[in-house]
Amino acid sequence: MEYQLFLLKNGIRVIHQYVDSPVAHFGVIMNTGSRDETKKEQGLAHFIEHTIFKGTINRKSHQIINRLEDVGGELNAYTTKEETAVYGTFLNEFYPRAIELISDIVTNASFPEKEIELEKEVVIEEINSYNDSPAELIYDEFEELVFDGHPIARNILGTPKKVRAFNREMIKKFINQNYHTSEMVICSVGTIKPRLFESLVNRYFGMQPEKNGGSKRKPFNNYQRRISEINKDTFQSHCIIGTESFNLDHTMRLPMVLLSNILGGNSMNSKLNMALREKNGLVYGVEANYTPYTDTGIFMIYFGTERSNLFKALDLAEKELKKIRKSKLGPQTLARAKRQMIGQLAIANENREDLMLTLGRSLLYFNKVDTLPEVFNKIESITSDDLFNIANENLAVDNMSRLIFL
Repeated sequence: MEYQLFLLKNGIRVIHQYVDSPVAHFGVIMNTGSRDETKKEQGLAHFIEHTIFKGTINRKSHQIINRLEDVGGELNAYTTKEETAVYGTFLNEFYPRAIELISDIVTNASFPEKEIELEKEVVIEEINSYNDSPAELIYDEFEELVFDGHPIARNILGTPKKVRAFNREMIKKFINQNYHTSEMVICSVGTIKPRLFESLVNRYFGMQPEKNGGSKRKPFNNYQRRISEINKDTFQSHCIIGTESFNLDHTMRLPMVLLSNILGGNSMNSKLNMALREKNGLVYGVEANYTPYTDTGIFMIYFGTERSNLFKALDLAEKELKKIRKSKLGPQTLARAKRQMIGQLAIANENREDLMLTLGRSLLYFNKVDTLPEVFNKIESITSDDLFNIANENLAVDNMSRLIFL
């Protein structure tokens, strides 16, 4: 599929893909996340994501909510450690309405003091809810363990104490220091004529003053193995083992994705699922995750199990890591793993919202977008030697950090 790509005069990059569908998706992704916060600001990027919908110089909060919802659309947003996104889903005929609204939210947010105070309580409840979910909480605490002392270690939500200290001045300062047109991408998937789309984007985003900003992020480069056990009042024990891995630009990033998928991807036939669940019945779920960041990355294996089975399950997981470092995958096993990953990507591509965000992130980080056939060709070119070498570089058990919730 071909993409419509253009650059606004203020440096904002734009990508649109035509799809024949009654439903469209439009969003803005900014190269700013929780790792760009100071210690005092922890949780602020996520808090801004919440309060950006609470009023603009043109609209009250209820007018923002109703603008798309009145015509059956949806508004959404998310914050990660390295990006913030605001986006909407709507019928194609409401493209002008959606583009104008999201432009108003992103460029004209007013952050009313009353709304800030109300939203503090909402975010604190979100933090409390998260703390009650050990299977989710352990991921954040494991990154704190692995990236100890680095800004990327801190969790995205912050703490109740820090959230209560936020104010309008802090929000404005953070936006001024971190939100730049040169680090902003507009992404879209839907049915709209190219000239009309370009005209609408220029009309509502083109008048934003140009603002350039390079990365001020402190790179992470001092990984050390760490082991931690924390007593939690839970029915299960939860465990993560993992280590630092490749960054976004690394040539072995895609092979690392494939290796992670082989070990513990979404499929029931992953090596870890077969060993821990299907053959031994020790877990309900086990998964491997690889997350690349701009300057580093992290590989993790997670499972939850009965306390009495914890170290048996851990031993089985470590045995799978040792196997994949000892023996290269055979041709048939490798071909099957590639077909599986290609199929998963093709199916995921049918989710138009995910497609829109994937296009935006690709342009944001790589300043280009590979077509699906190009991605498939890259997957097909991965060799068993590639996987064997990166397994031995990344997956040594004696270099794995470990966090257990007992």
